[in-house]
Amino acid sequence: MSFLNKFGIGVGTGSSAGRDVSRPIAQNGGKRSMASVPAVGSPRPPDAPGSTRISNGLKEFLWNLDGLGRGTLLDLGPAWQTTLSFFIERGFRVSSEDILREWKDFLNEEEQRLQGANVVSDNVDMTPAGRAARFLESNMQYPRASFDAVLAWDLLDYLEPAFAKQTIANLTEWLRPGGVVFALFHSKKPEGFQRYRIADSNSLQIISANVLCPAQKVYQNREIQDLFSRFRTMKSFVSRDQLRETLFIK
Repeated sequence: MSFLNKFGIGVGTGSSAGRDVSRPIAQNGGKRSMASVPAVGSPRPPDAPGSTRISNGLKEFLWNLDGLGRGTLLDLGPAWQTTLSFFIERGFRVSSEDILREWKDFLNEEEQRLQGANVVSDNVDMTPAGRAARFLESNMQYPRASFDAVLAWDLLDYLEPAFAKQTIANLTEWLRPGGVVFALFHSKKPEGFQRYRIADSNSLQIISANVLCPAQKVYQNREIQDLFSRFRTMKSFVSRDQLRETLFIK
């Protein structure tokens, strides 16, 4: 069994041509209020609307960003036009990294590269930590203190624990002091796969999607605190739909 099959990911189902957008996407002239600025690149086209939920975590996230002016934001999900426009109109420069799609493509590429190769003699580190290090070296490189805010969505539930730990370590370096992360955690293993986008300043749209990666871990409160141990503040909002919205302030 290949290491892809261990994670429920088939070889050849992803390709770099299918990625939504690369970084960065767009910026405006720095004013707090202005007409919508078209995004550079290829954000996803509008899809059929999903369900909408009130988001106390989003409201708190935006409250922490209020008055920032020419802020910078990293979105770790698909580049939805509604989310891009929401932040661009508020003066933010937005970058997007759909990590789960890029991770799936990376695993497919590694599987193809290693077929027929002598992994031992080539000294290829096939541990989860080794794969995570290779992915982050080739896919996500940002200078220190690049961002004021990060939308992590429920990304961490779908990453191998070693990968999740390294991702948070990198995010911590990319954030400026006082920077804020908005993340979602499932209270039990999710039955389906969902994507998220901004509906308005009080709510999120939840969109059902094809599974890219199976869920890897359900984090307990102490484990979440350990992942974000270098952040000075953590605030959670628990809802009835088994999603915990959490803010972390560096």
